[in-house]
Amino acid sequence: MTGLLLALPTGRLLPDTLDRLAAAGVDVRAVRADDRRLLVPPRGDNPGFLLVKPADVPVYVEAGCADAGIVGKDVLLETQKSVCELLDLAYGFWRLVVAVPAENEARWPAEMPLSLRIATKYPRLAEAYFTGRGRPVELIHLNGSLELAPRAGLADGIVDLVATGRTLAANGLVEVEEITRGSARLVANSISFRTKAAALAELVERLRLGAAQGGEAGA
Repeated sequence: MTGLLLALPTGRLLPDTLDRLAAAGVDVRAVRADDRRLLVPPRGDNPGFLLVKPADVPVYVEAGCADAGIVGKDVLLETQKSVCELLDLAYGFWRLVVAVPAENEARWPAEMPLSLRIATKYPRLAEAYFTGRGRPVELIHLNGSLELAPRAGLADGIVDLVATGRTLAANGLVEVEEITRGSARLVANSISFRTKAAALAELVERLRLGAAQGGEAGA
């Protein structure tokens, strides 16, 4: 893995990502140190790291600023960046769903407004979904707190990721349809995929073995 630079997602996916890398024998102590460094250079045969927002991981990888990265499949589907998907890491599971206020569940979809107003952080996926079902939709792109939009009268419903559904329930929303589901993925830059094939193959194999052993290493 000599010379590899990996883009890692900050936020809720980071702890599981560090556990999986540690289980693969990658030294992640510099990232766990939480010293606010956003760039940890490669050291010996250990990869270096870029700490970036999840939506920016495929941007850095596509541009070649990082050789590889770990990111949710939801981000890959929404951003449609040109990167090589190497491995399903089988953690960070999510589902993308349509949710509406609980009092409207029985009305979905036949009695809902013909032109729906949907708040989402995933406009590309949401538009493809509703277009595929022949439903006109006005998409309202929000960056957070989507559950508030229907309660505040901004939207008829939302398209968002769910894990347990507890946040939906706490805000009076219910899931009415599932759009897609996925997990975290290892991706690579297309040029690095060719020029650093051996190092990337070693990383893939180590991640597979680490997952099979199921242990959380202490690094």
